[in-house]
Amino acid sequence: MLSQAQNHPDLSFFTNNTKINPRLIHSCLRKYSNLNLPEMAALNLRQKHTECIIRMLNLNQAVGSATGTANEEVYKILIYDRFCQDILSPLIHVKDLRKHGITLYFLLDKDRNPVHDVPAVYFLRPTPSNVQRVISDAARALYDSFHLNFSSSIPRPLLEDLATGTISSDSIQRISKVHDQYLEFVTLEDNLFSLANKNCYVQLNDPSAGDKEIEEIIEKIVGGLFCVLATLAVVPIIRCPRGGPAEMVASLLDQRLRDHLLAKNNLFTEGGNFTSSFQRPILCLFDRNFELSVAIQHDFRYKPLVHDVLGLRLNRLNVKGEKGGMKSFELDRSDPFWTANGSLEFPEVAVEIETQLNKYKKDVEEVNRRTGGDEAEFSGTDLIGNTKHLMNAVNSLPELTERKQVIDKHTNIATALLGEIKERSLDSFAKKESDMMVRGGIDRAELVGVLKGKGTKIDKLRFAIMYLISTETIPPSEIEVVETALRESEVDTSAFQYVKKIKALNVSLASASSASRSNIVDWAEKLYGQSIGAVTAGMKNLLSNDHQLALTRTVDSLMEGKPNPEIDSYLIFDPRAPKSTAGQSHMKGPFKEAIVFMVGGGNYVEYGSLQELVHRQQPAKHVIYGTTEILSGDEFVEQLALLGQKMGLGNSVNNNTGPSK
Repeated sequence: MLSQAQNHPDLSFFTNNTKINPRLIHSCLRKYSNLNLPEMAALNLRQKHTECIIRMLNLNQAVGSATGTANEEVYKILIYDRFCQDILSPLIHVKDLRKHGITLYFLLDKDRNPVHDVPAVYFLRPTPSNVQRVISDAARALYDSFHLNFSSSIPRPLLEDLATGTISSDSIQRISKVHDQYLEFVTLEDNLFSLANKNCYVQLNDPSAGDKEIEEIIEKIVGGLFCVLATLAVVPIIRCPRGGPAEMVASLLDQRLRDHLLAKNNLFTEGGNFTSSFQRPILCLFDRNFELSVAIQHDFRYKPLVHDVLGLRLNRLNVKGEKGGMKSFELDRSDPFWTANGSLEFPEVAVEIETQLNKYKKDVEEVNRRTGGDEAEFSGTDLIGNTKHLMNAVNSLPELTERKQVIDKHTNIATALLGEIKERSLDSFAKKESDMMVRGGIDRAELVGVLKGKGTKIDKLRFAIMYLISTETIPPSEIEVVETALRESEVDTSAFQYVKKIKALNVSLASASSASRSNIVDWAEKLYGQSIGAVTAGMKNLLSNDHQLALTRTVDSLMEGKPNPEIDSYLIFDPRAPKSTAGQSHMKGPFKEAIVFMVGGGNYVEYGSLQELVHRQQPAKHVIYGTTEILSGDEFVEQLALLGQKMGLGNSVNNNTGPSK
């Protein structure tokens, strides 16, 4: 089993000698044990992530393949911070915790009583406040032994603080192990992950952000991506467009991988870690501005719709039940209906629910018929035959019950969606936006009709921005009509004004002479921050006639590895190649496996499009999609509005662009 945890030696030898030189202590703390990275069959991120967490829950001991638990069963307490709770939530359920000996689990910042004779497993981000809380817990002797697991590599100063703090409180003997786990990301599906970096788009495009702030954000993104690659145990070929955050992330990640590979026992030790010894995956990095429209548009497919409308978070959502109370549902790989139908349009999903319900009723009737459940009394003339049917019926009950629960769950979800669709005319928004992207515009009367019709304020704002993006040239009078309609609906137009400004800049760049163009770029970079080239490029990447996203087309081309004008200018980073050959790689493709990462926020629309691409491919390919954070259309437009307000654009209406009616 894969384990990329790096552990620190047993600290118990410090117990009886507090006069040892602190520098020697810190040096000893930083020594790592040998790593054992067995062969990996495929890039299944969820599986690898879960395996690493299970190993951590078993005190970082080897877990038996047959039992799925450590050979020696030990009862433990689990302590985590809120970020690590989000890492655990989509992967580990309460019953799984009990299976691995976790009898109690608490948030780090909650008041806790001492529990003796039981080891405590800590899973935390390496932050100063978390380290101080651990020192406090050890000083209070809350638990007999502390197994500390940090979600990413703990910086040396914090490790020194931990050593100094526990020595000064005479509690160093309680610290059994310290591990760097490299698990600082959230895996939602087999091929979907998020770094959960909030407001990343705003931070990267904030005109007031200085170089230091931008560098800190890029460093944070690179740290998360490094954790993903360490968990998969792969060193990919990196490709990205020139300019903007994508190149900044690619360059820093390349350097970090190079530095790490110099270590003898690194996380990517050679040894057949890939499906083919000659095959490495390709990591395709993009900036959100590469294709702005996908983050804003209304989509009518099941997964994007559930996420956008009902607020799916960490594979869970709450919807109103029939009697007015809230019902909580889990939507992950254990739900066969969600897995099979998530990419279908909503009307097709409704039909499929009806089909599944009818099939369930038919199967129940068949069980009743065979067992005599529909007869007034049992005749007993065929005792053996009826006994056999009864046994079959009993055996089929769990499967029938589970099917009914899944059907009921999706009936509830579909009912909630239908209510929102009718109230907000979401089907109309989705269809008209799609038509606009294909046709490159919309009739004025139809446009005004939508902006004055049903829908929340933010629905209308999203539609107006989609009109702005999809239409190549718009007369000022048309813009005024849109802005007037938005103001009449009391919509904050900051996001609209921000996108309008970017679009105007794009036109200026296209029409300017080469001499004046550089002046515009200089001005733009001062005004818009680091990624202006990528921002304006996003205006050109519109949907093609077959509705395939520009992102999907580009990833397909990058995986093919053939000469293509669209990608020939893309940069290449190969961390395993000599630095002197930067920008080149002997790995030209085709690639069987890809990791696609969107800097600045991703969504279920792009994820679904990439998975559809994989399913169409022969021979089969594999694509993992990740992003700094998963955003609904509403959430992304709120970030655009914030940028507009920072630039003094638009009108603030009660400082709220949220989905008020």
